[in-house]
Parts: sequence; structure tokens; C-alpha cells
Amino acid sequence: MAEKKTTSTKKATTEKVEETKKAAPEKTTAVKKTTTAKKTPATKKTSATKKTTTAKKTPATKKTSATKKTTTSKKTTANKKATAKKVEIVEEIIAQEAADTAPKEKSTPAKSEAKATVKTDEFLKNFNWHNYQEGIDVIEDEQLKEFEALVAENFVDTTDEDVLDGTIVHLTDREAIIDINAKSEGVISLNEFRYNPNLKVGDKVEVIVDTREDKTGQLILSHRKARVIKAWDRVNNAHDNGEIVNGFVKCRTKGGMIVDVFGIEAFLPGSQIDVKPIRDYDQYVDKTMEFKVVKINHEFKNVVVSHKALIEADLEEQKKEIIGQLEKGQVLEGTVKNITSYGVFVDLGGVDGLVHITDLSWSRINHPNEILELDQKLNVVILDFDDDKSRIQLGLKQLSAHPWDRLSDELKERDKVKGKVVVIADYGAFIEIEEGVEGLVHVSEMSWSTHLRSAQDFVNVGDEVEAVLLSLDRETRKMSLGIKQLTPDPWTDITTKYPVGSKHKGIVRNFTNFGVFIELEEGVDGLVYISDLSWTKKVKHPSELLTLGDQIDVVVLELDVEGRKLSLGHKQTQENPWDKYADEFALDSIHKTAITEIVDKGATIKFNENVIAFVPQRHMEKEDGSRLTKGEEAEFKIIEFNKEFKRVVASHTNLFKEQEKLNYNRAAKKVKETNSEKTTLGDLDALADLKQKMKNNS
Repeated sequence: MAEKKTTSTKKATTEKVEETKKAAPEKTTAVKKTTTAKKTPATKKTSATKKTTTAKKTPATKKTSATKKTTTSKKTTANKKATAKKVEIVEEIIAQEAADTAPKEKSTPAKSEAKATVKTDEFLKNFNWHNYQEGIDVIEDEQLKEFEALVAENFVDTTDEDVLDGTIVHLTDREAIIDINAKSEGVISLNEFRYNPNLKVGDKVEVIVDTREDKTGQLILSHRKARVIKAWDRVNNAHDNGEIVNGFVKCRTKGGMIVDVFGIEAFLPGSQIDVKPIRDYDQYVDKTMEFKVVKINHEFKNVVVSHKALIEADLEEQKKEIIGQLEKGQVLEGTVKNITSYGVFVDLGGVDGLVHITDLSWSRINHPNEILELDQKLNVVILDFDDDKSRIQLGLKQLSAHPWDRLSDELKERDKVKGKVVVIADYGAFIEIEEGVEGLVHVSEMSWSTHLRSAQDFVNVGDEVEAVLLSLDRETRKMSLGIKQLTPDPWTDITTKYPVGSKHKGIVRNFTNFGVFIELEEGVDGLVYISDLSWTKKVKHPSELLTLGDQIDVVVLELDVEGRKLSLGHKQTQENPWDKYADEFALDSIHKTAITEIVDKGATIKFNENVIAFVPQRHMEKEDGSRLTKGEEAEFKIIEFNKEFKRVVASHTNLFKEQEKLNYNRAAKKVKETNSEKTTLGDLDALADLKQKMKNNS
């Protein structure tokens, strides 16, 4: 369709040019209808050239036609004319140029026609048909430049991805309307402004074009994306310059909180929230707070912020002022900041001090939380501090009088007192007779027994007990108590109850390598030596015969009243079987039994449970020259018996050796009796053979 219009226009233009050549002088005045025709040929440009220039303007000019500003829209509407009128203007322009050049050239009609044809072709070649078809009016260069300057200065290119400055012109319940000098305002969800609850109309905000036109034709902006683009620059500047930034606490995480700072998720450690320990992290969620950027990891894009640093900065001056005024004995008001098992930390207004558990109360306590709680306000006294006053020792109990000062002057030794068991140790128990006044009952003063046991065997924590005051030192504020003194000393009449030789029953209480301790009654113990446990057995350790807690019979062997010692015997309660064995196994008595076991240098034989005899090797030879073997039964002669050491030695060989000796003696006697003055040679030979035989047997 455009091509048809162009062809018809060209024909009409050509016809007009021919007419212009014929009557150029006559149409000069008529052609001067437009302002553009009045310009001189040297400086003027054709309207078509201007239109071409207008068409070649920067994209900003194109945006002018795209915008819906009021002024631009009015100009565009007013300048649009019908296509027929534009054809007349083109004809007039051509005619005017022909008229301007006609008087100056003295040429033949043929040359003039040729030049007019060339100029017409050039004009048609450069003619801006697009502007002509769109109905765009010719605009003066000065007006065009002025308009372009205004556009460049104020108009925003929504195709760029740069961060733009916008102004909030309206706020709804869910969105903010932002003016960025575009063809229309943009919208941003209020969720992107959660970090700034004080947002209001007129505030300047940074935005970026997210969507030029959504399905409803709306311009969608993003404040969050714009903040992210510039966030790292801002964070780095804040870190380098130590600036204070606002952040929105989004949620709680392990070890701290997640904070939105300039659109970046930063980490707030729990230790950096406040100068005092935080027990409830959730109270900070969804709150906007001031922070200081303390650390940036560019490699992993991590940011660490601190709210504590701001508080510490404020407290630093206050801390210096307090430290400068600290003196020993000074009483200050503080707040319980932290409670531990060993004491309480008290905040004195930027300076922390420790109240040790022993300085909390004159009474003994197991844990500080028994008398104090967190955030409790209290008065404390300064006991001591180091040179730089960084460690301050405080006291609470020192604000009240010492309980020992209130102790009655009438209290004296040997008095009976009542109290409560507050602490039990291995060496004894502490009894609190008044608040803050304690006495020690040593374990040795709990029972008359000489066997030291644990204090827990006698008392428990919390027991109400009665005791006797053994010693009292008001200067050192110490006292010792005794419980066993409430009962009579069993050793006062020991000689009457346990005379030497008397028999009693006792309980096995303790073992030693040399004996066993037997308790006759509470506080009266005696020792049974290992040699006094059995008449017949060789005991290496008392546990071979007895166990703890056994009840056995004993006899008092010795009594030392001053040394409070008893010597007891257990075997003495029974008859000594070796008295009977001394008669039964007397020397030279003969007994028949079997070899029990072959041992070094001989063998053993067992006559009964208690009597085991030893047979030397040379006494194991039989009459035929062989030796006795294990299990072989034979007769034995007792050649040694010791009742004290329970030693018995027997011999089998002596049985027939004695007989041979007896035969020798008889033969010798017979020879002597029948010997005359002249002894026969045969008698002497027989006697020599008998003597040699006896020698061989021995």
C-alpha cells in the first residue's frame, strides 16, 4: 500500500515541477507560505532534509513518541494532517527552490529543465517518506535540541539495568507507588521495605526495572534487587568507615541471628547481640536494630555484624568513669548478670565483678541460685581488684555482721549443742549450730571405735544432731565438736568386762597381713594375730579362714588399758590337738600308712588331717635295697616329733636297720661269751662278714 502511495506522489510531484519551470516568476510569491521557504539557499535546508534529520534522532526522540506526557501528545496530535495537504507542501517546496535558483542562472530552457530534473531526483532520494506517512510536522532545530536536552536530563530509559532513584508518591496496604520519571509510575511490594518500618511518601528509594510492562501494562520495579546491586559497596564502606547501619532481624539460627543489611543476609552471633548474656533470642526477631559491620569475607560473601559493639562504645566512657572511682570497701549497686557454680557475675554499670560463692552468705550454700536469681538488683562491696582494675572481687555477705560476733558469750567447752549437718567430708562432718556458725565433728569423734570409717556411716546431710563442744576459738572462729562423748567411754571399766583369759564373741571388722581385728562392742576392738587363728593350719592370710562380718569366739590374751589395746586369740578357745598327738605319735612309735607324695629329698605321709610327716630319702630304702614309691603302704617309725613347730619325721629303713644292729650286738655278745683264750679263724670270718653287711646297709 505504501508503494502505491509513493508512486502516485512521485507522478504528482513531477507534474508540479514541470509547471514550476514554465511559470517560476509568477509562483515565487505564492510559494512563500511556509517559514522554511524564507531561508537563504546558502544556509537553508529543505523541509524534507529536516524531516530526515528528525527521523535520525537518538532513541530518546523515539521515546518521545512512545511516552504519554501531555505536552508531547498535544504536539503530535496537532501536527498530523491529511496526506493530500502534505503533497501540496512538497510541491510548494520544490517550486520555491526552483524560484530561488531561477533569477540567478542565465541558462537556456533546456539546461534549466535538466538541472530541475537532477534536483528533483536528489530531493526525492533524501525525502523522509516515513515522517510524511506518519504525519510528523517539521520542527525547528532549536526546538528539537531543547526538547532532546530536556529528555536526556529527565527521562528514564526503562530498558537499562542501572539502579535508579525513585520517589514514593503513594502507599497502599500492600504496595508502594514509585515515580522514576518514566511514562508511568512503577509499583513495589511493601515486603521489600520490611527493614524500614518508617517508610513514607516522599522518601527517595533505589529501584531497578524488573518488568517494563506486565499483563496489565504496569511498570514493575524492585527495590530488593537494587539494594543487592549496591549492597556490597555500602557494606564495604560501612566496614571501612565504621558506620552504623540499620538491619532487619529476619530469623534465628544456630549460634545467633540472620540480619538483613542492605538486602544482604548477615550473621549476628549470639555473643554480639548485647553485653549481657541473652536467654531469649526470639525477642529480637522481626525487629529493626542498629549494627556495626565487624567482619567481611569476600571469598565466601559472608558478613558479620555486631550490636554489642555499639553498646560497648557507649559504655566505654561510663566504664572508665566507674573504674577511676573504684576503692576497696566501696558499696555499689549492681545487677546479677550471670550465675555459675563458683559464683555470681554482677554488672556495675559497664564493669563486671565476681562475687565468689564463699562471699555470698555467711551460711554454707551449695549453689548461688539458692539465694540469687538473674537480673536481680543488689548492693555489693568491693573487696579487691587487680592493678588495671579489670578483675574486681565483690562481696555480699560482708554487708552484714559476722555471725560469730553474735555468738553467745555463755557458750563454753563441754556444753551440749544442737545443729544441722550441712557438709560431709571424708574426714568428718560440719554442723551448723547457728546461721553462719559451724563446727567440725571429726570422724574419730563420732564413735569410740578405733577403726576409722567414713562420716557417712554415722550422719547424713540435713540430719539434726546433738554434739558436745570440745574446743572453741573465737579469734580464729573455729570450733570442734564430738558425738561419741554423749555415750560413756567403754574403756573406763574394761578390766571388769574383759579380764585376761575370759572368752567372748566378736565380729570380724578388718584384715591385715599380720592378723584380724575383732570388735567386741562399739569402741572395744582387739587384734588376733595370724599365729593365734589355728592350732593345726599354717595360715598365710586371715582371709583364708574368715570373712568380714563373721562372728567368732575369742579369748583375751593380753590387756593394755593405757594404750587401749586388746590381744585376742581364736585357737585358744579350742583344745590343742597336738597335746594328744604328742602321746599318739611319740618317738619310736610305729604306724602303718602309704606314701602320700614324693617331694624333694624325700616323701610325705599323712597320718590324719592335721599330722603330716616327712620321710627323708635315705629312710625310704626297703630291706631288699629298693625304694618306696608313691601310694606304697609300709610301716614307719617316728624318729622326730616337735609339738611347737608341728614337725614330724618318720623312717621306714630304721625298722630293719635296728633289727640288724640288734642281731649284730647279739652275735658280738655271743662271740665274746664263747671266746676262749684262742679264737678260731672261722668265728672271726663270720663276725667280719656280719660287720661288713651292717656297714653296707648304713
